[in-house]
Amino acid sequence: MGQHLTMTPQLQQAIRLLQLSTLDLQQEIQQVLESNPMLDVNDDDPAPTNNDQDQNSQQSAEVIKEPSKVEETDSQWEVNIPDELATDTSWDDIYPSLPTNMSAPSGEDINFDSFRSETEDLLDHLFWQLNLTPMNTRDRIIGESIIEACGPDGYLKSNLEEIFSGLSKELNEEGMDDDAQLGMDEVNAVLHRLQQFDPPGVCAIDLSDCLSIQLNQLPTETPYLENAKLIVKDYLAQLGSRDYQTIMRKTKYKDTQLQSILALIQSLNPRPGDAVSPEQAQYVVPDVFVRKDLDSNEWIVELNPDISPNLHINKGYAELIKRNDPSSDNDYLKTNLSDAKWFIKSLHSRNETLLKVATKIIEHQRGFLDYGEEAMKPLVLHDIALDVDMHESTISRVTTQKYMHTPRGIFELKYFFSSHVSTANGGECSSTAIRAMIKKIILDENTKKPYSDSKLAALLDDQGIKVARRTIAKYREAMHIPPSNERKSLM
Repeated sequence: MGQHLTMTPQLQQAIRLLQLSTLDLQQEIQQVLESNPMLDVNDDDPAPTNNDQDQNSQQSAEVIKEPSKVEETDSQWEVNIPDELATDTSWDDIYPSLPTNMSAPSGEDINFDSFRSETEDLLDHLFWQLNLTPMNTRDRIIGESIIEACGPDGYLKSNLEEIFSGLSKELNEEGMDDDAQLGMDEVNAVLHRLQQFDPPGVCAIDLSDCLSIQLNQLPTETPYLENAKLIVKDYLAQLGSRDYQTIMRKTKYKDTQLQSILALIQSLNPRPGDAVSPEQAQYVVPDVFVRKDLDSNEWIVELNPDISPNLHINKGYAELIKRNDPSSDNDYLKTNLSDAKWFIKSLHSRNETLLKVATKIIEHQRGFLDYGEEAMKPLVLHDIALDVDMHESTISRVTTQKYMHTPRGIFELKYFFSSHVSTANGGECSSTAIRAMIKKIILDENTKKPYSDSKLAALLDDQGIKVARRTIAKYREAMHIPPSNERKSLM
């Protein structure tokens, strides 16, 4: 005999719903609705106002008139088909052709681009231009191989030697390499033609090649064009490390000249493929809304009503259950009714827990909403767990992949938790506030002489916050801020 803790299926379901994100929760609800006939969605809308009723009545009146117009239109095109038709009779002899713009609204043009379900990627754009370019069959096969080796950013994923070896095998298999042996100069010639395609800089070998292609397509009278070509060709490594002193010493350029040259180079696109197939934006659906009541000057936390539908038990199926019926159909209805009740209860428990945790977070981080990131207070999961009387693991599940919409933006609930650093006066400062201070100091620094990590640590020490240089470097890298030598600029 022994004792052990067993998690019931209902408890497992409640924990699973608690840690699901908004999109995963909607998929879970949809699957349960499809599998459980006892669950139903309440689509009842609130009672409309007088203005809504007037608008609805006008819309319904317009809807009623539309079918009569269609019927009149159909009656105008009704033609009796004769029993016997001549042999050379065509369709237009019996049915007059309908106007092509019959379904288009008057005074409006049809936007055919809106009917496209998928966006065009870079390869489709390049193949479309290749089909419009006059080439022989041999060059077209070479061009197709080069385009297929082009990545989404516009650069070649394979070097020319690999493309050349693959083309040699392909042309030999098709019997097109008998008359003349394929040479590297022929592949280079086709590559140069493809590099003139749109967008500028496409099919480049590396960054220097990409920028050089774009510079060669600029008008010859462009100021500092030849100087920019020289910098891109010979001094791109020094330009990337912002070693401007070395560039000026070797090229004999002055500060003003180098600034104009850099402005021309910075106007180029280092990733030409993004101009054709940009990355799709990832939208976030907030789980919680936070707004400020102007009358009471208090922050109010509300759940997003659109994240989950209003579920209820289907009364029609529930009434079919018989109390003393041992049949399999009755057992099936009872089981689904019990599962539906537990699912609705777990969903309500998830919403209540999420609202309770979000409210406690706002109570701790009220300064962030009023003054910004620099007023963020140190907060850990244990603090919220004590406030809501739950375990830390539960708080971790609630705050993972859950988002809060505030007047300062949309943030994940995990964002409001941060460790603390002791201050000189014995207080505590959160790591989020320190990151905000570092970012503010860097924005106000002199770009010709940016602050090093040691200098940033000294400036924070002057404000009473003792942070090591390695901690400054860690926070700076977390914010994707380059080091001081890469932040240096001539501007």
